[in-house]
Amino acid sequence: MSDVQVIWDDPDNPGGNTAHVALHGLTPDEVDAVLLDDSIPATVSHSSGLPCKFGWTPTGLHIIVVWKEYPDVDPPVIRPITAFKVPPRARP
Repeated sequence: MSDVQVIWDDPDNPGGNTAHVALHGLTPDEVDAVLLDDSIPATVSHSSGLPCKFGWTPTGLHIIVVWKEYPDVDPPVIRPITAFKVPPRARP
């Protein structure tokens, strides 16, 4: 996913994605760390049907990141929709 452009809204936009993840106690840098980590597999959100990833931030938080993809532009664009802390899943 490193060949994509991540779109973040102005932090002063109360309806934007930057402000939204801030409401969940996260920064764009924390979200990007999980979103752009190629070693973390993407899955699909059960609630929205959008792509998502579960992973650890550099600050030690386990989060889910949900985004929309716009692959028909060059470079491809992704826009985080939401991200929030979640408990890590137990490994079998």
